[in-house]
Amino acid sequence: MGPSEVEIVAKTPVTRRSLLKAASGAALLPLAGGASLLSWSMPLFAEEEPSRKSPVSADEWATRRRRWVDYAESLKPQLKETSQSPVSIVVPASDSSRFLRWKMDVESNGADLSKRLLYKGDQFILDFEGHRTGNFEFRLVGEGRSIDSPVRLKLTFGEVPGDVAEPFDPYRGQLSSAWLPEEIITVDFLPQVVRMLRRYAFRYVKVEVIDTSPNFGVRFFDTKAIALTSAPGQPAPLPTGTPDWIVRVDQVALATLRDCMQTTFEDGPRRDQRLWIGDLRLQAQASYVTFPNHDLVKRCLYLFAGLPREHDGFLPACVFEKPTPSTTDTFILDYAALYGAIVLDYARATNDIATARELWPVAYRQFELLFQYVDEQGLFQIPKRYWAFIDWNMKLDRSAAMQGVIIYAGRRLCELAELTGNTAQINGYSELLDKMTKAAHEHFYSPDLKVCISGADKQVSWASQAWLTLAGCHSREEAAEALRRAVFEDKNSVQPATAYLYHHVTQAMIECGMRREALQLIRKYWGGMVEAGADTFWEAYDPNDSKFSPYGDVHINSFCHAWSCTPTYFFRASKLTG
Repeated sequence: MGPSEVEIVAKTPVTRRSLLKAASGAALLPLAGGASLLSWSMPLFAEEEPSRKSPVSADEWATRRRRWVDYAESLKPQLKETSQSPVSIVVPASDSSRFLRWKMDVESNGADLSKRLLYKGDQFILDFEGHRTGNFEFRLVGEGRSIDSPVRLKLTFGEVPGDVAEPFDPYRGQLSSAWLPEEIITVDFLPQVVRMLRRYAFRYVKVEVIDTSPNFGVRFFDTKAIALTSAPGQPAPLPTGTPDWIVRVDQVALATLRDCMQTTFEDGPRRDQRLWIGDLRLQAQASYVTFPNHDLVKRCLYLFAGLPREHDGFLPACVFEKPTPSTTDTFILDYAALYGAIVLDYARATNDIATARELWPVAYRQFELLFQYVDEQGLFQIPKRYWAFIDWNMKLDRSAAMQGVIIYAGRRLCELAELTGNTAQINGYSELLDKMTKAAHEHFYSPDLKVCISGADKQVSWASQAWLTLAGCHSREEAAEALRRAVFEDKNSVQPATAYLYHHVTQAMIECGMRREALQLIRKYWGGMVEAGADTFWEAYDPNDSKFSPYGDVHINSFCHAWSCTPTYFFRASKLTG
């Protein structure tokens, strides 16, 4: 591999973005479980495209898709703006005892900023004491003998102290450095109100005066963050008597969800800033019990429906909404399978059966394609060159987990068919899913080890236990024992690398009666981030390494990430509050 590629497998997980950096000549990225990832510079499924064509004519599908995208655009929300003045002016101090490596010492009150007359070389750091997604605004006034030049400023936006305490250069990440949250601007005329046009994700703002002229200095007035969100109102508080640690985790989860609810459910407002099926499913579940914005969920569902792969209707893993809605060539098997589950959740949360009926063909089409890869034994065979995600841990054998995902999502599709009056279309599906369930238990469950195994090496992982439990492949007792052994006893079992899989492990525990253990897991993982200083939950968290990054440089990490928001869902939907 060349220096522009990610050194996968041995050091860090392959990531959505790291695939962008893979050279097109090195197309295949091998995975455990017989699957493989393709470089994003090449179309997925190039050699093994599903052969079944849609019964609906190409022209009719094209008309539907245009209408669906137009309808999604009509549902674009007006973002709510909330202005806030900085709470304090702070100075970073290195502190090796803190997970984030820095502490912020308060230098003065935020209201004192206008008292400072700043010249070339001066700087300050503002603390808003909480994460914000939005714009930054200030009124800049010159003061001196003659305002005879522009003012040049450098602004750096930080979600965590290291963003503003440490230099970004030399940057060692695999992702584009254009994502780094810093700007150099020139203000030509003073006085002037400056509102930064770009949107940022930040708690801290560092401002450096690069230059004025020797004849004047500048003062900052009316400095404020303008937070943006499509999240409505405030959720009801947790029950009286809820343990303090749960209340704090809930607050951080709510802030994470709130700041990712923009004109779509973004995965991360700092970097990536797009809509992914996997993130959407978890965000939507959390929003129904906290910040219910049903039109936002509907908008996202219609964006995916209107932007599938043209020749067969397979859904992309993510879509872009700006400058206009557009698709990608990134396809993930488990994400496409779960689309129908999102539609079902939406219909049940809103009783909007009409939307579920209209989107039924899209959900159904995914399984027309996916069920082609179920063999005679009832086992889902991950096709060559298809991407099965499950989690970013690249040591993971995905065979058992993917079997579970297909069964779980297939059962949800059958429920959606009943809800929408489309049971005739799924004739034989229940029998196939029963066959897959029986095959999963026979092939993946080890009665000797009392856990699920996966692959030629009989790998034990949290993922296999979680997804086969959610799919209902074992008895409640078998599932609970398998989870206990894999999660709490087997130190060699393959663990999650992200909150996305931690969510499904937690959900599996709840569904087989392990409520105490589910709380224990939330406290260790999400509570660990809170103890480490999180205002919003992070994209990547290794409790043993504060500089861990899937991308090669911690400064490119997202510290507010959608798939990490779900403790608030568990606390409310499952009443998991102690």
